[in-house]
Amino acid sequence: MTGQTDVTVKQMLEAGAHFGHHTHLWNPRMKPYIFGARNGVHIIDLQKTLDMAQRALQCIENVVSQGQFVLFIGTKKQAQVIIADEAKRAGMYYVNHRWLGGTLTNFKTIKASIDRLNELEEIQKQGDESGYKKKERLLMSKDISKLLRSLGGIREMTRLPGLLFVIDPRKEHIAICEAQKLGIPIVALTDTNCDPEGVAYLIPANDDAIKSIRLFTSMIADACLKGSEKRQEVIRSEVEDKDSSRREEVTGSKGVAYVAVADSYEGEAEGSYSLDDAEKDAEKVGSE
Repeated sequence: MTGQTDVTVKQMLEAGAHFGHHTHLWNPRMKPYIFGARNGVHIIDLQKTLDMAQRALQCIENVVSQGQFVLFIGTKKQAQVIIADEAKRAGMYYVNHRWLGGTLTNFKTIKASIDRLNELEEIQKQGDESGYKKKERLLMSKDISKLLRSLGGIREMTRLPGLLFVIDPRKEHIAICEAQKLGIPIVALTDTNCDPEGVAYLIPANDDAIKSIRLFTSMIADACLKGSEKRQEVIRSEVEDKDSSRREEVTGSKGVAYVAVADSYEGEAEGSYSLDDAEKDAEKVGSE
């Protein structure tokens, strides 16, 4: 799904983002974001949601534009497919099944599990030539499936994320705690039954309805893509500046010649005009 960062209150209403939980399940810390109650269910103030979502999106765009990445987290059933699809679309990592304790705070151990996953997959590719019996490889297949569910979305991750995007901080409280310990900022889709404490960029909205989850996750993915585009622009600019700095000015009394520095090439073709040639020509011009 291709989302849009310029969401409207109407779109949020259509997605059911304004429906909170039953009033008796609320967390009092969410009071500032509640418009009222209807039929025993809290109604979220979508104008505040809109303002806070835009603030979160800008933060995400800035983080990604600086070369960092966002880790998408959503392990509840209705969020799993959406989290995986949108994270992949944005080129980000994700966790959409059980969060393994220490994923952030003890990544060395998690990396060992990822290495084990890679090892098992290599054995499976070798088949009979691996030296393992068919029954043993069958057991390995089960281990691979289990590891892929937990680690498939972060198997290529080699460093800590610059920011977490979380669906339902109440359910993902372990991930929230780990991020807080490491000082990693958090953007979270937060319902009326959640504790917003520790969430730097709160998006008050229904975190149970599939349409609501899809709407906001798509917006987050789009913000990541915008940040990536900005990052690419910065990289292109740096490359151009580097290429420019590699050009040397050879000045003579009758003119200026510009040539590329020799070490910017792997080798020079026979008969090519080198830096030495340019310097010699400049000396000749100066002596005339």
